[in-house]
Amino acid sequence: MPENSSGRSGLRAVIEDNALQSVPADQRKSGWALFANTAGVGSTLVVLGVGAAVTFTAGTKWGMVVALVAAVFGSALGWAVGRICQVAGTSSTVTSRFYGLGSRGSAVASLVFAFMILGFLALENALLYYGTIFMFGWEPSAANKIGIYAVLTLAWIVLTTFGLGLVQKVSLLLTVVCGVLFVVVTVVALHRSGITLADVWAYSPPHVEWEQITAALSIIAGITGALALVGADFSRYARTSRDVRILAIGGAIVVNVVVVAIGTVVFQAGNLVVADYLADPANAAQAASQAGATVADKIAFMSAANPGAYFIVLSGFLGFLVMYAAQAKAQVLNTYSGSLALSNLSDAAFGRSPGRLFWVVLGNVVALLAIWGDILDRINSFLGLLGILTTALCALMIADFFVVRRGRSVRFDTVEQFNWAGIIAMLGSSALAYWLQDSGRTNLGFLVALVLCPVAYMALRASVLPEGRGTTMVAAAGALELVE
Repeated sequence: MPENSSGRSGLRAVIEDNALQSVPADQRKSGWALFANTAGVGSTLVVLGVGAAVTFTAGTKWGMVVALVAAVFGSALGWAVGRICQVAGTSSTVTSRFYGLGSRGSAVASLVFAFMILGFLALENALLYYGTIFMFGWEPSAANKIGIYAVLTLAWIVLTTFGLGLVQKVSLLLTVVCGVLFVVVTVVALHRSGITLADVWAYSPPHVEWEQITAALSIIAGITGALALVGADFSRYARTSRDVRILAIGGAIVVNVVVVAIGTVVFQAGNLVVADYLADPANAAQAASQAGATVADKIAFMSAANPGAYFIVLSGFLGFLVMYAAQAKAQVLNTYSGSLALSNLSDAAFGRSPGRLFWVVLGNVVALLAIWGDILDRINSFLGLLGILTTALCALMIADFFVVRRGRSVRFDTVEQFNWAGIIAMLGSSALAYWLQDSGRTNLGFLVALVLCPVAYMALRASVLPEGRGTTMVAAAGALELVE
C-alpha cells in the first residue's frame, strides 16, 4: 500500500480521501460530527418498509421488542468493527487485510461488500426513477430512463467525489430534512386513515409464535453486518473509542428503533389510504400492480416494488419530497462506501488502483448496467446471502482483533497475502448458515454465521493454518500508521 497521505495537499488529496491509507490524526472528527452518516444510511423508504415488515410479521409489541434486540446487536457489532477501523484508520475492506483475510485475501471482502452496496445503489436508483415517473404521470420510455438516470448518476458522482467533507454535509442536511418529513407524513397517514396510535400498538397477527418472532428478527438483523461495515468506513475518521460508540449506538437506535416505529405507523395507517386508491382499476394499472390481484396483494406489491409511489399516493408532493430526501443521502453514502471497497479490490487484486474518483464513476456505471440488464430481481435474491457474508466478515475481524490480538494496536512489519484460516472460516460458515436458512431449518442464518465464523477461525488458526502457512508474507511498512 502507498505511504500515508498526510503530506498531500490540494484537490487530489481531497478526492482520494485516504481511500487506501490511514486517516491522519489532524483529520479525525468527533462522533457527533460523523453521526449523521450512520443515521442517514439507514433512514430510507426501504428500511421503513423493513420496519413495517417486522411488526406485520410479529405484531407491533413483539416487533418493537425485536427492534430493541436488533438495536443492541447492531450497537455492539457496529462499535466492535468501527473500533478496529478507528484504530487502523482505514476503511472496513482495507482493514480486513490486517485483521482476518490478508493483503490480497481482502479482495474477497471487497467483492462481497461492493456487490451488496452497488446492488443497493441500482435498486434505489430504480426506486427513484419509478417514483418520479409516477409523480408526474410520465410513461416509462427510453427517453425518460436516460434523462432521469443521467441526472441521478451525475448527482451521486458530484456529491461523492470531493471526499468525506461534502458527503457529511449532504448527509447531515438531508437526514434532518428527512426526519422532519417522516414525522409530517406520519401525522398525515394517521389523519387520513382515521386510526390512532393505540390502534397501531394493539395490532397483532393471529397466533404469534417463536417462528414469527425469529422471522421478524431475521428481517431486520440480517442487514446489520452491512450497516456495521458502512459505519466502519466512517469510524476510520473518529478520534476515540467513545466517538465510535456515538456512531454505532446512535445509528443503531435510529435504524432499528426510530425507523421501525415510524415505518410501523406509516404503513399500518397508510395501507388504508392506499387501499382506497388501488380499489380503482385505473389507479392500480398506473401503479404497475398485478392485474387480477387482490387489493391487499396490490398494496404489498406497491410498498415493496414502488415505495416512492406508495408515499406519493399517501401524501402527494410531500411524499415525493420524502422519497428524494430519504434516498438521495443513502445513494451518496452507498456511492462513497462502494468507491472505498472497489479501491481496495483493485489494489489487493492487482497491486494498483487508478484512484477513488475512477471507482466512484465506475460504481455508478455498474449500477446503471444492472438496471439496463434487468437483473435487479437477481441482485435482490442474493441480498440474503450477502447479508450473512457481511455478518461473518464482521465476526471474523472482531475475533482476530479482540481475541487473537487481544484488542491491542499492533504495528505490522509483515502481513500474509492470504489468511487462509480467515477466508475458509468466513466462506464456510456463510455457506452453512445460508443453507440452513434457505432450507427452512432456521430463520437466523446471520446468527449462525456470527457464532460459527470466529469459532472456526480460532480453531484453524490454532491448529492447521497458523499465521504464514500456505501463503507468503509481504512487507507492510508504511501501510498503516496506527492510532492510539
